[in-house]
Amino acid sequence: MSWLLWTLVGLPAVVGGVLALSGGRRPREPAVPSGGTGRSAPAVAVSVSAVLLALAIAAAVTRPATQTPFMAGGPLRLRVDGLSALVLVTVAAVTLLVLVFAASDIRRERPRFFGLMLIFEAAVLLTALAATLTGLLLAWEIMGATSYALIAFHWREDEPVTAGATAFLTTRAGDLGLYLAAGATLAGAPMAAGLSLDALASLEGPWLHLAAAGVLAAALGKAAQLPFSFWLSRAMLGPSPVSALLHSAAMVAMGGYLLLRLHRLLEAAGWAAHAAAWTGALTALALGAVALAQTDLKQLLAASTSAQLGFIVLAAGTGGIAGGTAHFIAHAAVKSLLFLAAGVWLSALGTMSLRALSGAAHRYRTVGTLFALGALALAGVPPLSLWPTKDAILAAVDSPALYGVTLTAAVLSSLYAGKAIGLVLRPSGKPVVLDSPRVPRLQTIPLMVLAVGACGVGIFALPPLTTWVTEAVGTPREPAAGLGTIVTTVSLACVATAAAVIWAPRLPEPAWAHRWLGLETMAHSIAVRPVLALARTLARFDDRVLDRAVDATAYAARGLAAWCARTDRNGVDGLVRGVADGARRLGNLARRPQTGQLHQYYAQAVALLSAAVILLLLLR
Repeated sequence: MSWLLWTLVGLPAVVGGVLALSGGRRPREPAVPSGGTGRSAPAVAVSVSAVLLALAIAAAVTRPATQTPFMAGGPLRLRVDGLSALVLVTVAAVTLLVLVFAASDIRRERPRFFGLMLIFEAAVLLTALAATLTGLLLAWEIMGATSYALIAFHWREDEPVTAGATAFLTTRAGDLGLYLAAGATLAGAPMAAGLSLDALASLEGPWLHLAAAGVLAAALGKAAQLPFSFWLSRAMLGPSPVSALLHSAAMVAMGGYLLLRLHRLLEAAGWAAHAAAWTGALTALALGAVALAQTDLKQLLAASTSAQLGFIVLAAGTGGIAGGTAHFIAHAAVKSLLFLAAGVWLSALGTMSLRALSGAAHRYRTVGTLFALGALALAGVPPLSLWPTKDAILAAVDSPALYGVTLTAAVLSSLYAGKAIGLVLRPSGKPVVLDSPRVPRLQTIPLMVLAVGACGVGIFALPPLTTWVTEAVGTPREPAAGLGTIVTTVSLACVATAAAVIWAPRLPEPAWAHRWLGLETMAHSIAVRPVLALARTLARFDDRVLDRAVDATAYAARGLAAWCARTDRNGVDGLVRGVADGARRLGNLARRPQTGQLHQYYAQAVALLSAAVILLLLLR
């Protein structure tokens, strides 16, 4: 069954690449192409995604594994286990529904959009399937690059491109941790391990801690946890289907998935598990406050994504892997529903301002009802899906302080979800026209399916399915939520949500939280500005020292060459000419006695013998 895994990854990558390179709408072409790839791209992408969902279900049932040589010491190994099986099906299902929605929502440059979405899906599926660091790094890089291209899809405008660059560079800063983990594995694990993800937890000494730190940094960056959270705010400039996929079951969620996958590494390092737990809890708390302060619906949903991923990161740190996995699945359905509903209103009304959206739920009652269901699920109101998953995560928390922070974060999620419901349900004072203009069916159907998921997938955190999930993810002794926890969370969620719905316009919106805690400003102050200042200093050093040294060396070399040329011309050449002239004169002198007359030769012989006799007499 190895073909199944290669098809899961290769089919969307190849088809997506062909679509992305097949061209798109030119600036002066009509918004909806009349034919060719522009018309067929949505159908092709949806068909491929439907096939991938069927293959993902088949892989989840059969659990295949395969391996192929990729690089020295690091093969490309793909494997489906209990955790990746659940994630595969979730990613494939959400992507299919988002693409169906996008077929009606995206009107320009369709081949490029749907091609990039398929490549993005391939990278996410490869992330879920990778059993070695080589495969994970490959998927991680492609996922980051395509996320930049999708966020900056409207590349002719400056702001989306800047937003994409911010997201890409911020996550790249964390991604360097995976290379650190790979280096630690190469140094500390035997070659037979082949950079296996399972081998990370068995590293010893400093290599274990380096690998844990690297994995933690990479996952926190992708999951938009503190201090990386601000990039999610900028990512809202991408198209609504991109936000729906990116925030629900794709790139952001993959950060949480990585920590769930490598929770044994965190436990082996000790400090890493505590760091993950506290980072997740504090992110859920801080970004919950940020979400509560937002006046833009997409910004509220973006901050809530970071906060909800905080619960998954917390679960990875405390060992609540089944609860974190159930929360992953439920959050994917809930958040994709909410973002797609927001996309409907953005297309119809041209705004995401919560004040301007007053009455939107009445004007678009179908969308408003589905949005309200998703927001109630996000608030943790029973019996909707995120209620039991949060309880399952809380059950694994054994620190009173951590429990208090997490419970407060859960209350904040009820408040910001209730605020969104209260504002979109509040009458606007204008005449209500039911569902006018009409929402396309291709947009309504995915919302309805996702609403069913938002209501029902929480059963993965309830008996008897919770037992199956704990066994599937390899944590059969994971604690279940007690009656006290359930009563407490249900009471707080219901009271907080009701209060937020009633007093939505009067809920506090502090400026420090509205600006995402000033995280981007701090990042510029702590990282960007010092780096730029260092770059400017190095540039000046290069101009004033290195360049001048190079120029001086060149001038000196040229002067030395000129001196050598003069020396060669006047000295060596003159000496050679002098030797040649002397040899020529000696030759002329030696040639003079050679006259050919015998009496001269006799005279020369007598002279030579006389000189020899005299020399002998003198030397006696």
